[in-house]
Amino acid sequence: MGPLDGVRVIEIASLAPAPFGCMILSDLGAEVVRVDRAERCGPDAKAPVDPLSRGRRSIGINLKDPAGVELLLRLVASADVLVEGFRPGVTELHWESWPRIDDAIESYAVFARLRADGVIPAGLRFQIGLPFPASALNGFKADFAADFPVAARGFEDLVARELARLTAAIPPGDLAIQWDLAYETQDIERVLAWTPEGAWERFAGPVTRLTRLIPSDVLVGYHLCYGTFPEWPMYEARDMALLVRMANFAVANSGRPVDWLHLAGPRYLRSEDRSFFRPLADLEPGDARVFLGIVLPIDGVPGLRRRHATASRYLSDFGVAMYCGFGRQPGPDGNQTMREHAHVVRAIRT
Repeated sequence: MGPLDGVRVIEIASLAPAPFGCMILSDLGAEVVRVDRAERCGPDAKAPVDPLSRGRRSIGINLKDPAGVELLLRLVASADVLVEGFRPGVTELHWESWPRIDDAIESYAVFARLRADGVIPAGLRFQIGLPFPASALNGFKADFAADFPVAARGFEDLVARELARLTAAIPPGDLAIQWDLAYETQDIERVLAWTPEGAWERFAGPVTRLTRLIPSDVLVGYHLCYGTFPEWPMYEARDMALLVRMANFAVANSGRPVDWLHLAGPRYLRSEDRSFFRPLADLEPGDARVFLGIVLPIDGVPGLRRRHATASRYLSDFGVAMYCGFGRQPGPDGNQTMREHAHVVRAIRT
């Protein structure tokens, strides 16, 4: 029983604001019926876990079928409230394919050939980095609150189809996929002027929906950082608390094992700042391997050793890596950056 007991609400499934609002309406006692895509309902459907879907029933309707539209209109006629997250104009986006997947499949052919020739060690997997939705769609700045939910639905549909194509072309046992999250962190930190409320759901929802689509034979990791464009970090966090919170959620809610976590470290001036690293004590990685992004291209082996010693006070077992990717590092080319990276990392073992 609640103040809205007896109120009937029809919710047309969308992302973030609408499901969050309907969750609150349900908590207050309203009867909420969620109208979802037909393929997400039924006895054979594998509906993803959605933290915002509690407290309400779902019905699958194909709104591209006139009979489905008629059914929806009857439902709406019997309701007190209709909730939908669309605005006049574009209500659905569809991308036919993802050029990044084309590039990955083409690159794998080269990788496999080099491995067969002994240039690449046997047993090494081919890794591809894929952006999470908010990182991929951060350019929708004009009206993010209205445009992101529409774009995100299309993007998640694209990811689902293209993951299937990727794992059909590349043997899952040969593949590793890393989710790259740079804007999700800043979104949750509330430092992006164009994003509205709902930042945690923009991260948590895709964790529960997308990672479970990856076959179990594929290794999966999460890269959590604050971005490198136009400089690193785009935002300097107070400490690692948010990265730890996000990592713990990903491990617990991905719907399959998480094989590694990469958490970006601090600027060099905070190498011995215990308060920055202290949240690592709360990290719950399970069986995932942990890598800390504490290799910086400006202070070499001595700097890495300082950061390694500070982090080791709170986390006993971890690997080290660059704070982010190789693409925007100093040096004439990526090969030199990788050679310097290897030199610094080897030194920490001695």
